[in-house]
Amino acid sequence: MLPIVDELIVVVGDSNDGTREAIVNLKNLKIKIVDSVWDENLRKNGKIFAQQSDIGLNQVSGDWAFHLQIDEVLHENAGEIIFKAIRKADSNKNIDGLLFPFLHFWGDYNHIRNTRRTHQYEIRAFKNTGDIRAYKDSQGFRDFSKKPRGEKLRVIKTDTPIYHYSYARHPQLMKKKDNYFHRFWHNDSWLKENINESEFNYNEVDKLEVFTEEHPVFMTEIIKRKDWDFRYDPSQSNMKFKDRILNGVEKATGKRLFEYRNYRLVNEK
Repeated sequence: MLPIVDELIVVVGDSNDGTREAIVNLKNLKIKIVDSVWDENLRKNGKIFAQQSDIGLNQVSGDWAFHLQIDEVLHENAGEIIFKAIRKADSNKNIDGLLFPFLHFWGDYNHIRNTRRTHQYEIRAFKNTGDIRAYKDSQGFRDFSKKPRGEKLRVIKTDTPIYHYSYARHPQLMKKKDNYFHRFWHNDSWLKENINESEFNYNEVDKLEVFTEEHPVFMTEIIKRKDWDFRYDPSQSNMKFKDRILNGVEKATGKRLFEYRNYRLVNEK
């Protein structure tokens, strides 16, 4: 992100994994670190993630904000495409932000999950009005200037994807992360009944596709350090019957029917 922003606000939690030190060692004057301690009492609907996103938004001084989560990466050639879209949107009062396609990696760096259980698009750049805040678990954003539940942002699409690597890690690490994050959606009783220490099974998934394109240069060394093997077994699919029908319709027509959209797509004609 550094090449395309005037300032980079990084909200760093109270951890001992070396994250803060790594950011400091970049020695870039654009970077501003905001230290934060997670309130582990916020254990409903992933609200803690929206809170942390808003902490960062409160520090943004520019006319536009660009939001990336820690497991999301931009391609190094995305800058000009993003600038062009921002210039177009900035001059139109009926456009609030930009909508990005997502590539959700699953199991390794060679498979992506593109089904009804993932979001095809989400908002990652928007006008910094002061009223736009993270919505629910911070998957997306809304304008809270008029309504308590917020209003969907009016957006235009961009062509450059967000590379999402949340589910591309060693199965043991994935299980550890999964167990920890469940606490921000569920109470202790649920955790006691459902948490276990077995390896994460990446084949417990609806459907995956093979990814053959290039990754961002930033990911090169990370991918080289991959130390696990994943073999996709479609026979273990847990796709529901309803989704199988809708998936067939999508494959035939190119349209994803009844898809949840936390945005209003602006007609650019």
